[in-house]
Amino acid sequence: MTFADLPAVNAGLNSLSAILLLIGFIAVKSGRLELHKRCMVGAFTVSTLFLISYLTYHFQHGATGFQSQGWIRTTYFAILLSHTILAVPVAILAPWTLILGWKDRREKHRRMARWTWPMWMYVSVTGVLIYWMLYHVDRAP
Repeated sequence: MTFADLPAVNAGLNSLSAILLLIGFIAVKSGRLELHKRCMVGAFTVSTLFLISYLTYHFQHGATGFQSQGWIRTTYFAILLSHTILAVPVAILAPWTLILGWKDRREKHRRMARWTWPMWMYVSVTGVLIYWMLYHVDRAP
């Protein structure tokens, strides 16, 4: 693996986070609390690894510009803007929600998770979409 592979690794970590979030959501809705806990801790761990990898890459490489024009450019920046805006509260809400669950403060955990989960899922999925648009759509000949 090289430094240039980090964007693909980051997309993989975001994908794995989204999968774990979805399985965890289904698990809690079906009463499988142990599976829910493992998935949420896993999603948090994977998201933390993503953040470390993302920051490492961008501190070394800087920003990668999106070159395409027209509707795809507008779409890309709309997704990027919403992703970036929601990533900030997720970085605060995810650990807070996890701690509430860990301490078995279920009612507060549930109330917080109603906000945290959809934002976290959106950020994870749009992270993959941003990677795909930036490194595959924008680079197409």
